[in-house]
Amino acid sequence: MRSIAMRIEFPEGRQVWNGSELRVDFPVRVDNVDVLCSISAEALEDHFGAHSTLESDVLGAFERETRRIRALCRRALEDNHGQPVVLRSGLIRLMDAQDTMRGDTPSTGRADLPSSSRSRDP
Repeated sequence: MRSIAMRIEFPEGRQVWNGSELRVDFPVRVDNVDVLCSISAEALEDHFGAHSTLESDVLGAFERETRRIRALCRRALEDNHGQPVVLRSGLIRLMDAQDTMRGDTPSTGRADLPSSSRSRDP
């Protein structure tokens, strides 16, 4: 369930590779409060075309797919009332399934990938 409209802003070019957690962290401003959000390297591989979990591959995928990643993050922030978000493959698959059930194009635009080719992170 979505809350009342929140002001969500994404500062440009502020994403960083978090190698110890295998994710890309990026700041978001929600109703004038800084929130740290992330997307897992596995999600970038599974849904956004990263070829590996190497820093250059995941940051490249993040940069190429920033618009779609931000759209997913915005949706998750609206659903959880502005709390920090970690976009993982399972959450993205759930969002895609919800889109499909509503008759919308999946948020990731990656409906062409069979689920068996995707790995499973929580």
